[in-house]
Amino acid sequence: MGLLAGAFSANSLFNQLHAASFEAAEKKTLGLSPQAVATDEDYWSVIQQAYTVNANLIILNNGGVSPAPRIVQEALSRYNDLANQGPSYYMWRILDQGREPLRQKLAVLAGCSPEEIAVNRNATEALNTVIYGLELKAGDEVVGTKQDYPNMINAWKQRAAREGIVYKQLSFQFPIENAEEIVAAYEKAITPKTKILHVTHIINWIGQIMPVRKITDMAKKYGVEVIVDGAHTFGLLDYKIPDLGCDYFGTSLHKFLSAPVGSGMLWIKKEKISKIWPLVCNDKPQSEDIRKFESLGTRSFPIEQAIGEAVNFQNAIGSKRKEERIRYLKNYWAEKVRDIPKVKIHTSFKPEFSCAICGVTIDGMTPGELDSALFNRYKIHTVGIVWENISCVRITPHVYTTIPDLDKLVKAIGEIASGKS
Repeated sequence: MGLLAGAFSANSLFNQLHAASFEAAEKKTLGLSPQAVATDEDYWSVIQQAYTVNANLIILNNGGVSPAPRIVQEALSRYNDLANQGPSYYMWRILDQGREPLRQKLAVLAGCSPEEIAVNRNATEALNTVIYGLELKAGDEVVGTKQDYPNMINAWKQRAAREGIVYKQLSFQFPIENAEEIVAAYEKAITPKTKILHVTHIINWIGQIMPVRKITDMAKKYGVEVIVDGAHTFGLLDYKIPDLGCDYFGTSLHKFLSAPVGSGMLWIKKEKISKIWPLVCNDKPQSEDIRKFESLGTRSFPIEQAIGEAVNFQNAIGSKRKEERIRYLKNYWAEKVRDIPKVKIHTSFKPEFSCAICGVTIDGMTPGELDSALFNRYKIHTVGIVWENISCVRITPHVYTTIPDLDKLVKAIGEIASGKS
């Protein structure tokens, strides 16, 4: 029980391993704005040392999944060791009791009531719970985009195929630096039969930040509910979920929050919970209790409990500082390569429209060829993206990313573009 309480108390692993060094770094930045701290390499070197990334690789695909800092790894290991001392006892009678303090901790970070938070395994599970749980009938319309995440697109297509709902997809040519243009496209698609707008907060392929609050404000005028896919924003952008004005929200915690792989979160506005059927069976499927969405049977209790240390780590940095640092890192490399002949950046530089994720191409190369060249010649791990009208290499730094590593990226892109490599 002492271990269980650790992530939620003064005895946490974070306080044991990092409190002193973080406190010293914090003192040196007193009075500085988040934008100023974003460029303070001494401060961020303390953060970087908390990770255990492979020094022989430069990992720049954090838009897929992020590594966990050492304290999260150690918490996961300790909880796993505990569980294996007697799974049926330690999992169900000890670790399972830790979900309520975890729910409270996540709710504080999310800026909402704990009674609106369900802990699950990823954004797909969270959002599919809502997509399949909504009471919709044949002819009801849902509006999404072709640039949404495939698992959400396929969930809507499956409902359309089985039940006859009408799934309409907009298509955007990103980057877009005009919020009203995006809002107007959704509004134009709304008809008297429209029930749901599905909005991706950050388009994972290209890093476009969508104007969610403006979209939800518009949707309310028509009585249309909004589902937000926040897989790439929770733990990255500084916001509270209720501020988005949406009705439903799902995210993965193993991206920018750096929680263990296989952790996620569902948020549903309190008054909407009763009308959403759970994805997995529950004895009270129409109750107002958010916990009805957690009837997953046996799952990884150690993963759930290690999320607490990831939240401790996030809070120690500060959400706004983290957002500004990662945006600074994205702009650092992208600004250096955008004027190199044959190189093109496919993501906005404006802070309201981009943060961590950025797309890049080199004329004459496919995304797969550029991705392979970066890895095979320079050991820089990125990902080639070809989806609908988007074709680029996606590059995504994180707080552990160093400036020297980004300098190597810039050098690599320059050499590849010039044919010297």
